[in-house]
Amino acid sequence: MFRDESNRSQPAFGLKYATKSRPTIFGTLATETDAKMEELKKSHQSSRRWNSMCSLSSGTQDDTSSGFTSDESASVSQRSSDQGLIFENSILSSGTLDALIHHVMPGVDYYPDRTYVFAFLLSSRLFIKPHALLAQVADTCSLHRSLYPASLSIVSMGTFCRHIVRLISEWTDTFAYDFRDERMMKSLHDITHFCLTFEPEARKDISQILQNLLARLSGLERYEERLKAISVEAANRIRASIPVTDIFEMCPNPTVLALHLTSIELERLRFIGPEEFVQAFAKENATVETSLRDMKRTRNLEAYVQWFNRLSYLVATEVCMQLKKRHRVRLLDYFIDVAKECFNLGNFNSLMAIIAGLNMSPVSRLRRTWAKANVQKFEILEHQMDPTGNFNSYRATLKAAMWRSEGASTDRERVIIPFFSLLVKDLYFLNEGCANRQKSGHVNFDKFWQVAKQITQFLAWKQATSPVDKNSPVVKYLLTNPVFSESALALASFECESPDNNYEKNRSKQLKIELSGAPQIPA
Repeated sequence: MFRDESNRSQPAFGLKYATKSRPTIFGTLATETDAKMEELKKSHQSSRRWNSMCSLSSGTQDDTSSGFTSDESASVSQRSSDQGLIFENSILSSGTLDALIHHVMPGVDYYPDRTYVFAFLLSSRLFIKPHALLAQVADTCSLHRSLYPASLSIVSMGTFCRHIVRLISEWTDTFAYDFRDERMMKSLHDITHFCLTFEPEARKDISQILQNLLARLSGLERYEERLKAISVEAANRIRASIPVTDIFEMCPNPTVLALHLTSIELERLRFIGPEEFVQAFAKENATVETSLRDMKRTRNLEAYVQWFNRLSYLVATEVCMQLKKRHRVRLLDYFIDVAKECFNLGNFNSLMAIIAGLNMSPVSRLRRTWAKANVQKFEILEHQMDPTGNFNSYRATLKAAMWRSEGASTDRERVIIPFFSLLVKDLYFLNEGCANRQKSGHVNFDKFWQVAKQITQFLAWKQATSPVDKNSPVVKYLLTNPVFSESALALASFECESPDNNYEKNRSKQLKIELSGAPQIPA
C-alpha cells in the first residue's frame, strides 16, 4: 500500500498547490501484499537485481547508497534507513546525491513525500540535469519490466505504474518548462508507454497530464511572443514624436491604474518557473556541476525585473515631460495616490517601482514642483518600504498581507505581489550563506528545504486572479509608451526647472551636445 512518510522526510512548510482536475492520480491506491516480493529477496540473483533497482545511481554504485541488502525489510518504504541519508529530528538534512535520487524514486510499496519531491526536483538541477534525472526514472521502469513476471505480479506492476504516473504528474505540474527539452519529452514518452502497457486504466490520467503540459508550454510560447511584440512596438513608438498625452489623461482614476498595474504584475509572476531562481544561483556559481546554458530555457525572471525598471522610468518620464509646473504637481500627486492603492491591494512590487521612479534624481531635484505636492503622504509610503533593518517595515506589512490573504473572501483580497528584488535578494543570500555540499561531500539538504519553503510561498502568490483585462488600452500604454533614457530624463528635468548650480549647468550643456533631443529607451 502507498505510504506517505510526511513526518520523516521533510519539515512541514505547507506546500500550496492549485487545485487540479485529476483526482484519480492522487486517489486511494489498492492495498497489496505480494508474496513474490518476499521470494524476490530470498533469491540471490533477484536480490542483486533488487539492489540495482533501489540504488538508481547513474551507472555507479557505492556502499553508502546501494539500497537494500537481502537482510533488510521487504518494504520499499523503509528507504529512509539508507546509510546515504542523514536525518536530524526525523527531518532529512543531507545525503549523497545517489541516495537522494534513490529516495525520490517510487517503488511498488513506496512513494516519496510530496514536499520532498518538490524540494528535490527544485534543487537537484544544481547537481544533475533534469533530462538525466528523468532518464533514470525511465531506467527504473525498465528494471521493473525485467522483473516481470518472474518476480513481480501484474498487480505489483500496476501499483508501481500508478506511482510513476503520480511522479510525472507532479513534475509536469510544477516544473513544466523542463519539458522544453526534447530529451525530456523522449523519456516522458518512454515512461508513459511503459505505464500504459502495465496499467491501461492510467490512460485517462496520462492523457490529462500530457494535455495540461501542452497547454502550459503553449501558453509560455504565446507569452514570449507577446513580450517580443511589446518590445517591438515600444521600439517603434520611441522613433515617433514625443507623446501628446500622459497617463493621467489615459486613466485619471488612481485605483483603476493600480488594478492595471496589478494585472501586469500577476501575468509576469505567473510565468516565472520556480526552477528559474535555482538557475540564477547556477549563473552566480562558477563551480556548479551542471551547465547553465544547457538547462536555461526561459527568461521570465529577467523579463519581470525589466518590467520593474520600465515602470520606474515610466513614472519619471511622465513627470519630467510636463513643462508646466501644475501639470507636474498633478502627476506627482497622482502617482502617490496610485502607489497608495497598490499598497492597499498588496501589490508591493509596483509600489516600490513607483517610489523608485519618484526618487530618481531627475524627479527628486524638482524642488519647486515637490513644494506643491502631497509630500506627507509620500513619506508615509516611503516609510513602509524603508530599507532600514533589512526592510523591517515592509516585512511586517507583508506578513499582515499574508494573514489577510489566508482569510480572504474575494479574489482581490488574496493578491500578494512581493517586492521582487528583495525576494531574489533573500534567496541569493540564503544560497551564498550555505554551501551546496558539506565537507563530507553530502548534499546539504537543510539548505534546500529553506529554499523550497521560500519558493513555495511564491508559488501560492502567483496563483492570484488578475483583477482587470490585460488587453485594455491602459495596459498597452503602460507597456509600450515611450520612456526617456537616464540622460534624456536628466535633460528634461533641467528644462522643467533650470540648473541650480555650476555642476548642473555643465551637466545640462553636455547633455544637449550628446542628445539629439529624441527620447530613448533605457539600455
